[in-house]
Amino acid sequence: MGADSRLRLPGHVGQCLFDDGRTMAAALADRVAAMLRHALGHRGRASLVVAGGRSPAAFLRALGQRELDWSRVAVTLADERWLPPEHPDSNAGMVQASLLQGPAAAARFVPLYGGEECPEAGLAACERRGAGVPRPFDVVVLGMGEDGHFASLFPGMPELSGLLADTGPSFAAVTPPAAAHPRLTLSLAALLDARRLLLQIHGARKRAVLEEAVARGDAQLQPVAALVQQTRTPVQVFFSPAD
Repeated sequence: MGADSRLRLPGHVGQCLFDDGRTMAAALADRVAAMLRHALGHRGRASLVVAGGRSPAAFLRALGQRELDWSRVAVTLADERWLPPEHPDSNAGMVQASLLQGPAAAARFVPLYGGEECPEAGLAACERRGAGVPRPFDVVVLGMGEDGHFASLFPGMPELSGLLADTGPSFAAVTPPAAAHPRLTLSLAALLDARRLLLQIHGARKRAVLEEAVARGDAQLQPVAALVQQTRTPVQVFFSPAD
C-alpha cells in the first residue's frame, strides 16, 4: 500500500499496511515468531498473549507453522468467553485449532476458563494460572471490534474506567452489554505489562473506527483510544483492507 494510505495515528504508534489479509497474516506471524525467538535467545523462555474471535485465525495458523522452540513458549489469551473449549464460541478452542498444531503443539497453553460456573467463581484460579506466564509478556497481539473494544473491554461497561486505569487487578469478570456470554478479561494495565503490543485490524469500517477513536480520544466511548494513546508499551498496527 502507498504512503498516502497510512492510517491517521499518533506519531508514536507504528503501522504496517498490507494489500490483503493473507499477506498480513504471514507478515504478522513472521514478526511474532522473531520476537519469540529473540526472547528465547535472551531469557530462555517466552510468553505470548493472543486475542480470540475469528479475525486472528489466519495469523495463528501461520504462526503455528513457524519453527522455534515452542516447548519454552507460554501462550495465553487476552480474554475468554466463559465456555468450555469444545464450544464453537470458545477462544481457547479457536487457539487450539488454529495455533496449537504442528510445531506449536509443543507450546504450553494457559487457559483462562477453568470450568467453574461463572467467571467470578473462576477468577482466583485464573489468577493463579496466569502467574505462571512470564511477565512482562514478550508480545501481545490484539484485535479490535467495530465498537472500538479490545480484549473484553467494551464501551458501556460499568467497570470500564477501572479496567482502563494505570493500576488495578490483572483479571476481571465482566458481562459486556452487547455480548452473548459472560467473560473474563485482562485489564489494560495487564496487557501493557508487555515488551511489544501488536494490533491487527481488517477492513475500511474498522480503520474508520480506529481513526475516529484517535481523533476523539474518548476511551469510554471507544476503549481502543486508551490503547493507542498510551506511551508505556510500544504499539504497532497491522492493517489490511480485507480479511
